[in-house]
Amino acid sequence: MGGKTVAFGLLVLNLVLYIIVSIIAGVAINFDIDSPLPSEESLSIPAHIFPMYNPKGNMATGFFLIFSLIAGLVGIATSIAGIGNIQKANVPNLHSAGTYSIITWGLTLLAMGLACKEINIGIHDDLNLRALETLVIILSGTQLLCMGAINAGVNEAASHDEHMGGGF
Repeated sequence: MGGKTVAFGLLVLNLVLYIIVSIIAGVAINFDIDSPLPSEESLSIPAHIFPMYNPKGNMATGFFLIFSLIAGLVGIATSIAGIGNIQKANVPNLHSAGTYSIITWGLTLLAMGLACKEINIGIHDDLNLRALETLVIILSGTQLLCMGAINAGVNEAASHDEHMGGGF
């Protein structure tokens, strides 16, 4: 029971964090879309390829925001589905929650890598971007813990089914 309880708590925590990440990334993307583009001659080559320009960030900011928004929205959907699967607490539903967790962790790691690249390229003054970078890095760790807790819940449920005679 302990693994499923911890997984449930981590899924609720991740749900709240992914909602915050989605809001911050969505607002930042909206700001980028509304801000005027500088002349193309003043931009370097990657800006010509990727049309999203963030005046407060650097060249990695556009990619980071897009992947953070994708990871946030997928994280919201999979956290809600995972919470439902954890509440049913049988082996097939826990395997499903584990699969959702792996997919979300992969997308979060991609966004985290872009956050690290954005930090590496240079310092920016936007506190919203710093908060988003921090949240994505924290979420990559909490999502990893959640995957471990779900796996522990699967092992508990499988051993419980074997003892009850419901094994394969």
